[in-house]
Amino acid sequence: MKIYSIWLIGVILWNFGFPNAIPIADVIAAILLSFFSIGLKKYFKF
Repeated sequence: MKIYSIWLIGVILWNFGFPNAIPIADVIAAILLSFFSIGLKKYFKF
């Protein structure tokens, strides 16, 4: 749940930080953040 929370905060920060981003940029950001969360999961072994 901690990893999901980190991912969710990242998505929220992205959406508020770049409100005029095109939709494909939002999708790419969400995918990159999911890879980041997978890496965190492996690193912290959750």
